[in-house]
Amino acid sequence: MKLVDVGYGNRVSGERIVAVIGADSAPAKRLVAAAKENFTAIDATCGKKTRTVIVMDSGHIVMSAKEPESIEPTEK
Repeated sequence: MKLVDVGYGNRVSGERIVAVIGADSAPAKRLVAAAKENFTAIDATCGKKTRTVIVMDSGHIVMSAKEPESIEPTEK
């Protein structure tokens, strides 16, 4: 199983990631707002600014403070 470090010791399954996008675009902001309304948002920023939005195959949205370029899978 490949785990992806999303910052501050938090990891998600790399096999379940659909997309990794920057959080600055309007569509990404709408995704996050909709996920918060539906209780499918996972905030892994530890109070920092959201820089990356990760879309999971389950419909969950993971918000990370790491840059999109630094999201890389690791072997576990």
